[in-house]
Amino acid sequence: MNLWIPLMNLIYIPMITNKKIVLVVALFFATITFYGQHDVDRDKIKALKIAYITEHLDFSSKEAQEFWPVYNDFEEKKNKLRKLGHSEVYSQIKNSDNLSDSDATKLLEKYTKYQAEKNDLEESYTKKMKTIISAKKTLLLLRTEDDFKRQLIKQYRDKNKK
Repeated sequence: MNLWIPLMNLIYIPMITNKKIVLVVALFFATITFYGQHDVDRDKIKALKIAYITEHLDFSSKEAQEFWPVYNDFEEKKNKLRKLGHSEVYSQIKNSDNLSDSDATKLLEKYTKYQAEKNDLEESYTKKMKTIISAKKTLLLLRTEDDFKRQLIKQYRDKNKK
């Protein structure tokens, strides 16, 4: 009988460890699924945006062949710039109460530089688009992107009301 109790303890301890391992693995997969879902949502939104633009701009096959590589390149550069702006500027603006005047001045300079880079990117993109599609279609593209964004926000709000 004396040997039985230590054997039970040996068996019981690995079971607890296994339960902990299973819990950690389950949390790991839940985290991956959560963050993976975020990427799936982004991909889904991107596909919907492409379909929306294609439907509203009615490209010829030549226009589409020239348009999409330039548009995708612009979107990629815009996203990189947005991430950079968030990490270097907007995240610090949230904590601006704790900044000294000189740090606040430096942050304002970064903000101004970020805004200028963003404007330069949009200007160069608009100029390129005008050579690929007409000026009128370029304006239609800008309006279509705005309309898509508004619809996306509206659907998000409607979904959260329920």
